[in-house]
Amino acid sequence: MKTILSVKAMRESDAKTIADGIPGRELMLRAGQAIYARTDWNPPVAVLCGSGNNAGDGYVIAKLLHGAGTPCELIRLNSRSSEDGGYYLGLCREAGVPERLWEPGMTLEKYGTVVDCIFGTGFRGKVTGTVAEAISRINESGARVVSVDINSGLNGDSGLAETCVRSDLTVSVGSFQPGHFLNAAKDMMKEKINCDIGIRPVDEHMALVEAADVAPFFRLRANNAHKGTYGYTALIGGSKRYSGAIRLAAMANAAMRSGAGVVKLAVPDVLWPVIAPAVLEATLFPLNDDGSEIAFREKEFAELTANIRTAAFGMGIGTGEGAALALDWLLKSYEGTLIIDADGLTLLSRMEKEKIREASCMLILTPHMKEFSRLTGLEIRQILENPVGSAEAYAQENKAVVLLKGPSTVVTDGRRTRIVDTGCPGMATAGSGDVLSGILAAAAAFVPDPLEAAAAAAWINGKAGELAQERMGSVSMNAGDTAGCVAEIVHTLEEEAGR
Repeated sequence: MKTILSVKAMRESDAKTIADGIPGRELMLRAGQAIYARTDWNPPVAVLCGSGNNAGDGYVIAKLLHGAGTPCELIRLNSRSSEDGGYYLGLCREAGVPERLWEPGMTLEKYGTVVDCIFGTGFRGKVTGTVAEAISRINESGARVVSVDINSGLNGDSGLAETCVRSDLTVSVGSFQPGHFLNAAKDMMKEKINCDIGIRPVDEHMALVEAADVAPFFRLRANNAHKGTYGYTALIGGSKRYSGAIRLAAMANAAMRSGAGVVKLAVPDVLWPVIAPAVLEATLFPLNDDGSEIAFREKEFAELTANIRTAAFGMGIGTGEGAALALDWLLKSYEGTLIIDADGLTLLSRMEKEKIREASCMLILTPHMKEFSRLTGLEIRQILENPVGSAEAYAQENKAVVLLKGPSTVVTDGRRTRIVDTGCPGMATAGSGDVLSGILAAAAAFVPDPLEAAAAAAWINGKAGELAQERMGSVSMNAGDTAGCVAEIVHTLEEEAGR
């Protein structure tokens, strides 16, 4: 698990490292050396530098390239430099590294590699003037583009950008920031890596989820075990109008192939003819209905939830009175882990906040941006500008785990935060969230920590989506294709755990 630092925490970590005895000039040298060593260079190389410490990293890189005989040129966007950056600029000049200032109308087509050292992670606001022109020329150059620290123009905390460098490789220094993953980031970077240069983080509550973090939950299972060992779970949803959502969540690939011992599929009785032919391993639990949606009966829900560790509620269930009463009862009476998705989140947003905070169950909420806007009362723009902080605040206030969907997924309980970077464009299709709910309902039945269960489920769902896109393409793949790839991803985790 890799630590992720906010821009403020990264700045504080950098300052503390310097205060503890490693000079900033030494850290700049380490950064440039690490980036130089981790990058494939296609000469000639243009190193575009701004005026801050990010430019200093570029000066170190340029000196190393020049010393190795690789044709390179410094292109400075203005004549200013930081104190430490100025030191390495002086060394470049002593070594004879070619240098010039940016001029209007310049192009970069003659270069094989362009290094972006214009802005670092501290950038805020809009890109204008000379910098906007330089970024456009970088993106039009056809060269291999390497961004140092973060793509210039990209916000280090939110990943938002209006004008931004598009990189083939982004090399972060010290630690990743949230902006390397959120919002526009994945469209701006083809590849990203991090270089450890000895900066010790002052805050480790946020981390990137990797395969090695998920694999231990999927170790080869013991012979001396039975279906109850790995948990009973219920998937509660469906309506006459929306029968596909619950079927996707219930597909063996999405639930039982994710490790659950027994799955109860609770749907309105009106769906019985549609659902029954698809149910083999799962247990069908028909619920009273009004001819379209469920009609709540307390006795039925008490029987349904009597022995289950987890329940996922809301996939296609509708927002009628029966579903609202069912959710109200679950919040008051169910004592396991309750995953609320889709229509369930709409119903939750209409409830008094005290019912959420005082729930008898452990809540895992899985909203997309619009659903989270309804839950929090925040405008979508406000959430996009601060996805991590918004999710953390809501989770802490309501004693819940929030799984906020997006290009990368934010999972938090308000104290600990995980970012899941798996997933792909082809998953922007109906039913992807339903597949996630099925995986999460299974994982939460045998992964003891709800936060880690949610992070693991999001990682698996994203990886299964990536595999589906590889086979079907981003345009033609659907949520069923993702569900069909879950078993292969879980099997790779089992193999990873056994190594």
